[in-house]
Amino acid sequence: MDPATMKLLAVGLAASLGLMGPALAIGLIGYSALQGLARNPEAGGRIQTAMILVTAFAEAIGIYALIIALILAFV
Repeated sequence: MDPATMKLLAVGLAASLGLMGPALAIGLIGYSALQGLARNPEAGGRIQTAMILVTAFAEAIGIYALIIALILAFV
């Protein structure tokens, strides 16, 4: 295979696999937060704060994967 083709394949794999984890994590975070709110509505403020914090961490990992994919694409 051509090296340019392999480079594009590496970019696609880095982006798709690197962003799949954070996407699943954010979905599970939202699901768990809604379950917690349904069971204990009084704890809404604490649950929402924790949900936003953990979602930001998961999103940061996704941004790292995107940056790696962009570096691979343009170098």
